[in-house]
Amino acid sequence: MSSIEQSFGDTAKAAPTSAAGTVYDALRGKIVSLDYPPGTSLSRNALAQEYGVSLTPVREAMQRLEEDGLLRIMPQSGTVVNRIDVDQLYETQFLRISVETEVVRRLALAPQPTILARARAIVRMQDTLVGDTEQMGMFNELDRAFHRTLFAGVGMTNLQQMLVRRMGHLLRCQRLDLPSEGKMADIVSHHKRILAGIEAGDVEAATEAVRSHLSGTISRLDLLRARFPDHFSDPAPGT
Repeated sequence: MSSIEQSFGDTAKAAPTSAAGTVYDALRGKIVSLDYPPGTSLSRNALAQEYGVSLTPVREAMQRLEEDGLLRIMPQSGTVVNRIDVDQLYETQFLRISVETEVVRRLALAPQPTILARARAIVRMQDTLVGDTEQMGMFNELDRAFHRTLFAGVGMTNLQQMLVRRMGHLLRCQRLDLPSEGKMADIVSHHKRILAGIEAGDVEAATEAVRSHLSGTISRLDLLRARFPDHFSDPAPGT
């Protein structure tokens, strides 16, 4: 767990992580950060040696990642990282906007100074990283911590964890988009607007800010697909 997650993560204590869970977290992190880009072949034997575990936890971790849509396991042929699924991307975006809009609405109806202070501290740290693309990993950690803090404010940390597991394709798309000029500054600006709306108790302003914030990457999807055609699958006909 990173220092950011220790400082701003969920208030509940994390359950002990199994060997399979450790491998799952590590592989998922490399996939969503694009350290393992689409098309990367993964060897169970090599991964077992790398993480110092038997083949069983590696197999279990890969099966979970296949359920997430991030891996394709081909019997007798190997395992490869899937392309970003455009259809699942839109479904996840719809779900995320629906859920996070309600989270922010509830916070605006009953602003909590402790949650606001914690979220503002995260945004201040993000602000110091704006424009430094070498710190994208840290910036992304802070972004996840910001949203996790909002969910914690309404007692919905388990729901947030469920949502994050569905966000693998969206997170990869965001990673492609983050180096875009002005993107990091836009994220910080949106976070500030969300918090301003919550603090003022202005439900309409807060929910509109979060809706705008969560729609940025999707609005540039065509441009990202044109720039990185090998990273994306083709959408189903009629979508």
